Amino acid sequence: MRSHHFLFSLVALLLPLAIFSQTKTFTPEEVVGLNSSLYSKNLSQLQWMGEIEKYTYVEGNVILVSNPKSKNNDTLLTIKQLNESLKASISDSLIRLPQLKWLDAEKGYFFTKNTLILLELPSIKTKKITQLPDDAANITVTPRTLRVAYTVLNNLYVAEGEKHVQITKDSQGIVNGQSVHRNEFGIDNGIFWSPDELKLAFYRMDETMVTSYPLVDISQRIATLKEEKYPMAGMTSHQVTLGVYDINNSKTIFLETGTPAEQYLTSVSWNPESSAVYTAILNRDQNHMKLKCFDAITGQEVRTLFEEKDAKYVEPSHPLFFIPGKPDQFIWISDRDGYDHFYHYSTDGTLIGQITSGEWMITDFLGFDTKGTKVFFQSTKESPLQQNTYALELKSSKITRLTPDKGTHRSQVSKSGAYVIDSYSNAEVSREIQILDSKSNKIKSLLTTDNPLADYKMGRTSIFQLTADDGTVLNSRLILPFDFDPSKKYPVIVYVYGGPHAQLITESWLNGANFYLHYLTQKGYIVFTLDNRGSDRRGKIFEQAIHRQVGKVELNDQMKGIDYLKTLPYVDADRIGVDGWSYGGFMSINMKLSHPEVFKVATAGGPVIDWNYYEIMYGERYMDHPDDNKDGYNASNLLNKVKQLEGKLLVIHGDSDPVVVWQNSLSFIKKCVDEGKLVDYFVYPGHEHNVRGKDRAHLIKKITTYFDENL
Repeated sequence: MRSHHFLFSLVALLLPLAIFSQTKTFTPEEVVGLNSSLYSKNLSQLQWMGEIEKYTYVEGNVILVSNPKSKNNDTLLTIKQLNESLKASISDSLIRLPQLKWLDAEKGYFFTKNTLILLELPSIKTKKITQLPDDAANITVTPRTLRVAYTVLNNLYVAEGEKHVQITKDSQGIVNGQSVHRNEFGIDNGIFWSPDELKLAFYRMDETMVTSYPLVDISQRIATLKEEKYPMAGMTSHQVTLGVYDINNSKTIFLETGTPAEQYLTSVSWNPESSAVYTAILNRDQNHMKLKCFDAITGQEVRTLFEEKDAKYVEPSHPLFFIPGKPDQFIWISDRDGYDHFYHYSTDGTLIGQITSGEWMITDFLGFDTKGTKVFFQSTKESPLQQNTYALELKSSKITRLTPDKGTHRSQVSKSGAYVIDSYSNAEVSREIQILDSKSNKIKSLLTTDNPLADYKMGRTSIFQLTADDGTVLNSRLILPFDFDPSKKYPVIVYVYGGPHAQLITESWLNGANFYLHYLTQKGYIVFTLDNRGSDRRGKIFEQAIHRQVGKVELNDQMKGIDYLKTLPYVDADRIGVDGWSYGGFMSINMKLSHPEVFKVATAGGPVIDWNYYEIMYGERYMDHPDDNKDGYNASNLLNKVKQLEGKLLVIHGDSDPVVVWQNSLSFIKKCVDEGKLVDYFVYPGHEHNVRGKDRAHLIKKITTYFDENL
């Protein structure tokens, strides 16, 4: 505690100088991103140029090229040169340079008006490859043959030049080539090209047995109905299979993934020879996973490589990473020992060995070097607040940290593995981009940025640790008003999320906070945030603490933060509020109802109210089937706490929300009416799970005005 008081005293001494240079405050429009000058500068389309050790980026309407050891950049291509070529090939021109994807040192491709264009260097020759329909989606391009797979509505197509083939012809209720299982298990696409580009694996999702949920569009004079297939916890789920289309014979087979039909297929991967497809098959209970290999010609199962079981849940979220030059060996990412780590496997299912270990987790796989002797990855090895980049020698398991600077890093490794393009930020650096070699030596800086918020009144942020009831360390963040005076009393707003797959506090620019939180401090509030058990990047035990009892452990941890706040002499303990969205909306209402004596005001957006109303994949992972956990569902149901409502509560929802359906907050309002409890409610017509675009500035005004008037 003494160290914190010393820190605040030091801040007070520096305030006169800070006030002199910082005079601006955020507007709601700036908070939602409508002033691009407030964001750190970046290098547009920065990427390695195929397999060679050259990189390119766009500056204005010019593509610049350089190599790691060169001090200068050269002009590779201008918009004028590109347009001259386009006028000759497709009689069209561009206003700005398109998003270009390099295939190798001499070829790249891009789309303009749904037309796929090949660019050839150094001649700057463009060639039309194919024209896609205006309503084409889920577009996936092969890097060598430039075949294109895409969907129109619910069906899958392949284009090879001007030839377009419709692969599936299913009716409404069956979806092909798109993400399935509501984007859980790391799934973000539904099309998987084989390495030889002659076969195409794809998801087929049958939703005909899933209950339709009505979403109403009021933009028409007579409101229209949109049916959203929404499998709620405990109800019938959709059924997913994996098809394989063969370009050579124009035939489709389906993998014999077996029964029961209600299971989850993820981690879809091709072997290097394009003869087999691997997928992780997870049971509906999500506590038993089997990694299986299937013949890509017949669809028959070849073998089960291994199984993973857990008393709570298994969550396979990554594909297989095959080692270059060793088509019978791959790396698998699993948290079976408590943290996401690398496991080295043979395709016959033999575990060659666990490659990484420790109380830290791998966050991203970045690739191998050309020889397949090293693997590059990002992880929390230094701290769960940081993300650094590492090289791992497969033979010795030696790990070398490549990013020397403290912070949160995003890296691109060259094909050879010799160089890394690294972009990072921390509490002092808004963004720096640099070239590193594989020995963690900085070769040159590509971009350094000044503080884009230097003219704004930014309060002091501190990161510290509190302790949960069981001794678990909880990372916390406190943001003070710009003109903080330790002799005064300040109201506090607790900003909460609290759920899985999210981490609010990081060693990055603004320490993971956003403009909105600093906007609140500029209005005179202290803003506090705590990453409770259940949140991300702290390992299995930390996340699984909420299993079958969401809202309980999280609440206990958040109250540790309240206990801390009450020890601070400048906190007005009678003026504490809480704000959150989605899982954070659930937590905000939960905190308000559970401790009305603490939280004077609460605002909650898109809140889950009753976990029976949430979708199967996420809901049953953390709460199990409602029939098997009636006490847990009952305890987490906020309708059962409405009688405890005191003070001011504002609930916000988008009327077209397909994630947390509107029924959640409407049922809460109905219960408040039934119980005679006064509550404030606001709906954003036409908005889904979040309020986006210009209306988001209205949302910021709505929330802050509510705190201003009531806290």
